[in-house]
Amino acid sequence: MQHQRLWKIDTMNEGTLFIISAPSGAGKTSLVAEILKLVGNIKASVSHTTRACRPGEQDGVNYHFIDQPLFKNMVENNAFLEHAEVFGNYYGTSEQWVRDTLAMGTDVILEIDWQGAAQTRRQFPGSKSIFILPPSIQALEARLNKRGQDDSSVISQRVAAAKDEMSHYGEADYVMVNDDFQVALAQLKALILGENGHSSAMVDEALISNLLS
Repeated sequence: MQHQRLWKIDTMNEGTLFIISAPSGAGKTSLVAEILKLVGNIKASVSHTTRACRPGEQDGVNYHFIDQPLFKNMVENNAFLEHAEVFGNYYGTSEQWVRDTLAMGTDVILEIDWQGAAQTRRQFPGSKSIFILPPSIQALEARLNKRGQDDSSVISQRVAAAKDEMSHYGEADYVMVNDDFQVALAQLKALILGENGHSSAMVDEALISNLLS
């Protein structure tokens, strides 16, 4: 089925920065991939990482895969808007690319963790941050197992890290739950196109309690 491509009309010359955070397994990467098909004049930032390239991934498309010495050199030269270590691997966002792309009037999506989101919001106060939650811890664990990319010990680490990350959901401008993918996609598209979104106050407290317990 061919998607209809919608265009975000902005009266400002500069693009809008959308910061999307979520624990591993919440589905943010799949949602962003669909948004890029549906919405025009928007690009996703491709992060630099020191982790190994996984089957099906492409350098320059999914990530810029680099070694640790080059990554550290980029850090020393202040090349990153934000950077972090996750499970022994380093990730960073090119500040120059983000600023150049926004200056051209193109919107930018960043997929980063809560720490990177906090760093980026300070530098881009006009940005919009969105936190994506899974419907339950059980669903999150099932999604991580379904990937078949990590062993049980790594999945346990990811679930534990997810609980810590989700405790920062209230720092985002908008919070949404990815239970039904098509519903979540419609909500994310509405936020990016400037339509009515869902604030953190609208997230069910029982869901949050279950996720963080």
